[in-house]
Amino acid sequence: MKGGRFPHLFRHIAALLSVPRPDNSARNIERVLPKEATGRGAGKSRSIRKQLQRPTPAHGCGLPPNRRPYLISVSLVTVLKAFGYFLIIVLCFSSCIKKNLPENLNARERSQSVSFTDDEGNTVSFDKPFARIISLYSAHTENLFALGAGANLIGGHSTCDYPAAAKELPVFEYTGDPEYVIAAAPDLVLIRPFIRRHNPEYTGALEKAGIPVVSLYPETFDDFDAYIRRLGLLAGVDAEMELNGFHSELQKIKDTSAFIKNKQNVFFETTERETRTASPQSLPALAIEISGGLNVAQDAKPVNPLSSIAPFGTEKLLSQAENIDAYIVQTGAMNPAKSFDDIRKRAGFSAIKAIRGGNVLFIEERIISSPVFRYLQGVKTIANFLYPDEFEKPEI
Repeated sequence: MKGGRFPHLFRHIAALLSVPRPDNSARNIERVLPKEATGRGAGKSRSIRKQLQRPTPAHGCGLPPNRRPYLISVSLVTVLKAFGYFLIIVLCFSSCIKKNLPENLNARERSQSVSFTDDEGNTVSFDKPFARIISLYSAHTENLFALGAGANLIGGHSTCDYPAAAKELPVFEYTGDPEYVIAAAPDLVLIRPFIRRHNPEYTGALEKAGIPVVSLYPETFDDFDAYIRRLGLLAGVDAEMELNGFHSELQKIKDTSAFIKNKQNVFFETTERETRTASPQSLPALAIEISGGLNVAQDAKPVNPLSSIAPFGTEKLLSQAENIDAYIVQTGAMNPAKSFDDIRKRAGFSAIKAIRGGNVLFIEERIISSPVFRYLQGVKTIANFLYPDEFEKPEI
């Protein structure tokens, strides 16, 4: 803007929007001078008339007041030209502002202070996102990768095996020596409440070394969005697009299953011991509901108010044997993988309608009981299992 870079543009615009003021001075002089003056005054009057009748310059800059341009109605083309010059000026100003910003000032450095409460009731405050994160819970790791923040991770737990890139992270165990974590110099360690309850000395050593420790875990599906958004804040990424797509796909499944008339009665096994099932507020129970199934263990009582596991019992299960159309077995750390023959050979299980018909689904714990975006794949898997004519088999 030095030296008046743009004033000539403003003058040009003013000129485009103006026309010469009609010159009435010649008419006025006619009233004073006779039309056919003779003698000495004749030459002088003709000279005055010629001067007054000369065309007024298009630009009024520097002219007397009676000969400056004034605004009248203008054509559309003229208006568009003026608007074009205006846009040029705006772009020039924007360019100047952008050039004056520090080259290394990115979104991370311009971010404002953030504060929230984690799932242990601790206040978490920070001025910029964390770039060296160690995640000691597989769901945190998986979700950070899903949000596009995998590059922020410098380490994970031994259970962090999805996606494939998570397997390449250095491994840290919360049952091991905290000095390994301290030596890695993370700017944040992510845990879940379970870890602090069982290893308070470990997390305490990290905090004593000045490393922030944040504990997150959504106890119910209703807490999932808030959990994901807090992960996004910690890593400096926007979670809304992923969340919107996630919920949109779940809603499509729910809308389709709502019109299915012949509903399937389903039993979901979480562990063989005590023939445990999923509690009514758990992710597996919700998946059955979204998919259009009827949970035969809907009245099961969880082992504690926040648990996703509920004892059901073999006797009670067999009392509904003829009513169970589909049998789903969760496999993973809590319930090692079983074959169909293992299920069928259990005492009395051959009486269950679903077992007799071979209508059994084995589903991985990580995609049906874990608070991750892949839960959508778990729901799609159950929906396809229950109603293959209505839902396609998802790609796992």
